[in-house]
Order: sequence, then structure tokens, then C-alpha cells
Amino acid sequence: MQNITLNNGVVMPQVGFGVWQVPDDEAHAAVTEAFNAGYRSIDTARIYENEEGVGRAIADSGLPREELFITTKLWNTDHARDDALRAFDASLSRLGLDYVDLYLMHWPMPGVDKYVEAWQAMEEIHADGRAKAIGASNFTVETLTRLLEETGTVPAVNQIELHPYLAQKEMRAFHAEHGIATEAWSPLGQGKGLLDDPALTAIAEKHGRSPAQVVLRWHLQSGNIVIPKSVTPARIKENLDVFGFELDAAEMGRIDALDKGKRFGPDPATFNWMG
Repeated sequence: MQNITLNNGVVMPQVGFGVWQVPDDEAHAAVTEAFNAGYRSIDTARIYENEEGVGRAIADSGLPREELFITTKLWNTDHARDDALRAFDASLSRLGLDYVDLYLMHWPMPGVDKYVEAWQAMEEIHADGRAKAIGASNFTVETLTRLLEETGTVPAVNQIELHPYLAQKEMRAFHAEHGIATEAWSPLGQGKGLLDDPALTAIAEKHGRSPAQVVLRWHLQSGNIVIPKSVTPARIKENLDVFGFELDAAEMGRIDALDKGKRFGPDPATFNWMG
């Protein structure tokens, strides 16, 4: 496993296991399979409604807590300070943990405009040692800039939709300038045609790998953290088996050229859903 050192010195695995859309009653089996395959970083969220299943898998794994990297997220309805503090306590309780390694604000919700207040609550949680690092998710240059200008803590991570069809060059450059790690959600494009792209299938055939492995390798060589999600044991293993080959500069360039600014998820500049 390759690791990324975050801006506060916390070390985070570059490949993690995502559990978005995994029902709570399936999360235990999926996370257990991921642990058995060698994953040590798990990414969940309050809104996924599977923190309890993830927590049971952690408890049953027998793995030392210090070997694990657990991420969860603050939901959009809880941006007021006291709500954010209560929401964090509830997530810790569901996970059965004393601390998380990374706590993210799931969306900035610019129409609600309480993300600075929520961030200040997260700073309190970090100061108490109950989140080893705090970060953002789906923040834009504009919303990140406001956090930087109005608060005292630079986010350790910004988790954004990122894949070859949405390469997020501007965001990645902004992150690099400010020491914020880039984490990709939907790194494989949600299975909506990306992996059938002829450029990717050709590169995959050359290396004797799957298109998914090629995309994940592109992420790693680009410096991104990735959290691919699957509940299929073979794919869970495959998505971690990305360290035994390397893409050359021409192949990286071909994948870079696929960028078309295509989002599969919501636009964070306008997303204000409270559901």
C-alpha cells in the first residue's frame, strides 16, 4: 500500500474502500471482505446509513485500531455548531469508535451558508483529538477559499468527484497550492460508460489489466487518493491490485486527454439538498 501524508502529519492509505450505496445489512460482509483483501482505509458517511454495519466489521476484524483509517462525514442538515457536535457523537457511537481518522463535511451547501460554522465545530472536534484530521468534501475553489480566509485550519483533504472524464485540473492545482490532499469519489465513473472507453480498454489490454485497474493506476500516479466501491469479492481484490504495474508518460497523457468536464453527480456549486 502507498500512503499520503496529510498536511497535519497524519498518514492516509492512498487506496481505500468506499461503502456508498451499500445497505447497512451488507456493509459488514463487504468491509470484512475488504479487510481480508488488504484494505485498511474505509470511507463511510452518516447519510449512507451503514455506519453500524461498518462498525461491526471493524469490531469483528480483530485488527488493531491503529492499523485502520476510518473516515465518516457530517451531513447537510447538521451544519449549525451544536447540531454538528451532536452528529459527530452519533456517528462515533454507531461506528463503536473513540475517534475517527478523518471527518469530512459532506457538502458545503452554499445556499444554506453555514459551512463556516460547521467547520468551526469540526475544528473543536479535531482539537479534542476525536478526529485525527478534518477535511472537506465537494468543496469548490470559492468555498475552500472562504474556509481558508475565515478559519484557522486548512482542510487536510477535499474529496471530490474525479475520474478521467472529470479530471478536475483547477481543483487539483488549488489543492496542491494550499497543501490539501485530493481524494476522488466515483473514481471509476460510477460504471456509466467510462470503463468502456477505447483508450482505456487498449491500455488495459497492453498491460494485461482491467480498465478499472488502469483508471485507478492513473489516479495513483496523478497523486490522488481513491475509494473504489464494490460488493463483489473479485472486484474488491482487483481494485487493490494496482501496485504491480506502471503507466508510461504517453499512456498518462492519453488518459488525461479524456477529460470532458462530465459530471455524473451533483454540482457542488448549486447542490443544497437537505434530505
